[in-house]
This record gives sequence, structure tokens and C-alpha cells, in this order.
Amino acid sequence: MSALLEVQSLTAGYGRIDVLHDISISVGTHGNVGLFGPNGHGKTTLLRTISGLLKTKSGTITFDGKPIANASPRSIVDMGLIHVPQGNRLFPDLTIAECLTLGAYTKRARADEAANREKVVKIFPKLAERWRQKVRTLSGGERQMVSIGTALMGSPKLLILDEPTLGLAPKIKEELCASVLDISKGGVPLIVVEQDVEFLLELSQHLYLINHGEVATEIKPGETMDHAEIMALYFGQ
Repeated sequence: MSALLEVQSLTAGYGRIDVLHDISISVGTHGNVGLFGPNGHGKTTLLRTISGLLKTKSGTITFDGKPIANASPRSIVDMGLIHVPQGNRLFPDLTIAECLTLGAYTKRARADEAANREKVVKIFPKLAERWRQKVRTLSGGERQMVSIGTALMGSPKLLILDEPTLGLAPKIKEELCASVLDISKGGVPLIVVEQDVEFLLELSQHLYLINHGEVATEIKPGETMDHAEIMALYFGQ
């Protein structure tokens, strides 16, 4: 399987503090990657560095055959690598319809705007029911749907989701997990950070345990590991 995204020997962080230490991960063109591990150990920093929000100190990042380390976030989005961060960071006074339109701002995305909007509504039918509502009036789960829907409007070649179910009620979390699985079945490769290991096992063919800014364990496609074994790794047993 050829790599869509290749991160090699990456070191990055904030100011003089290195959070990532010589980390390497790979994402194939037809497989999802799940990242898990303790909070504060580098998962979000890795995603932010891949998407251009943080500068690399050393190492390489290649996406779709092209180097993107230290490229601008806009140029990375233009290439089709789209990142949905934690906390559904949306414009609160825009409507759902307006948010989705903003998601299709790149030239390559505008060509597929109508088709992508139809896909988003199929995946998240609740959005169609609240089409003209402002984001600030929506529930947390609905805002997360808008966040992911807006990313899908950008015609992603690779979609990054950072803890998409964080803070959601169990029923809403279950609905959102099903929607993420639908996105994957539709052919969009994913990188997902998630604390729900059961969901990651269902979604991902390739898992990385990130600990202290390093890959502590890699579970490759074709390898099997059950929930109990992964939890033992997670807690260092």
C-alpha cells in the first residue's frame, strides 16, 4: 500500500520545548489510522504540525507525494489535507448553510460544492432540519456535525479528526461514530485521535500509541490485538 501521508523522524513543539521526539507515522491511501494515548503526550501537537499550524524543528512530512513540512495551512488545505480540531471552532453567528459554503472556498472544492453538500446532508441529516439556524443555537453534537461537514465540503483527500466525540452524551457519541464510519466507507481516508479504543478498533486498520511524544507501539494492518491488550499498553501494564 503506497503512503498518502508519510511523517519521518519529526521533532516539533512550542518555543524551546520539544513535544514530539523523532516521531514517524504513515497513512495509506485506503486505510484509516487511529492515534491514542494519554492526554498531553503529543497527539494534538502531531496533528497541528502535519496541518501546518506548528513549525517542524526537524524531520519530513510528505503528503500525496509532495513535501509539506512548514508549508502554510492554506496551501495544505488546497492540497486536500483537512484538519478538524478539538472543540468545533466555528463562527457562532453563521448558519449551518453559511458554514458549509465557507468549507468549499478552495478552487478544487468549489467544483464539487453541490455534490459535497448532498453527501454532508446524507451523512448528517439533522443538519438539513436546522439548515438556517445559527451555530450558537446548536447543541455540542450538532456543532461537531457542522465542523466535520464543513471539512467534507473541502473535498478532502485525507481528513484529520481530533477527538471528535469529546464531551458528547453517549447517544450523540454513538450517532457521530456511525457517521464517521460512513465517511470512511465513502472512501475518505482518516486520521482519528480518540480515547474510545473500541471505536478506533472498529474504524482503523493501523493504530499508534503515542506516549511522551514518541510512538510507543504500532499496530500494523493485518495484526490483531483485542481491547484488553490495547488497554494494557495504554496503562503501561
